[in-house]
Amino acid sequence: MSERRALAVVRMSASTLRYEPRPDRSVDLRERILALAHRHRHYGVGMIHLKLRQEGHLLNYKHVERLYREERLQARHRKRKKVPVGERQPLLRPTRANEVWSMDCVLDWTADGRVIKCLVIVDDATHEPVAIEVERAISGYGVSRVLDWLALSRGLSKVIRTGNGKEFCGKAMVTWAHERGVQLRLSEPGKPNQNT
Repeated sequence: MSERRALAVVRMSASTLRYEPRPDRSVDLRERILALAHRHRHYGVGMIHLKLRQEGHLLNYKHVERLYREERLQARHRKRKKVPVGERQPLLRPTRANEVWSMDCVLDWTADGRVIKCLVIVDDATHEPVAIEVERAISGYGVSRVLDWLALSRGLSKVIRTGNGKEFCGKAMVTWAHERGVQLRLSEPGKPNQNT
């Protein structure tokens, strides 16, 4: 039987028979995505894409997402959110003002039961309250706005210690810190005294 007739019998096209897979051109990118995913275990595809762009890679989000899925890096849904184990460094007492700041959010309620959120920023060397911002809700963009205002009025610290709240761990804060050369340090889970 001829090849053409055999292909007609099994209902296969000639191009399918002669297809040869192309070599993977994304080997280096795939390795970098894996390295970032293992280093920052709590990062999803959005944060990994952001980190790659900060490193200077101009990449399509969907391309990064496809490679992320192929490597099966999607985070499993958990019932209870646990704080990821990230890069932790020992707590050292700063020697000068504006060297290390700590910030966290404190909650309170008004008489009518509505929540008030207070963003508190303290200088670790002098224990001076750098800023206290009171809002109904504070997002990562709100925190970065307050820090930009502080940058104009007194300058920024090199390191900022934070709690593990979503306003400190999100894209807005990671992007803000990267653009301004500020290091963000998360407190260890179960040790809120590290950022106060």
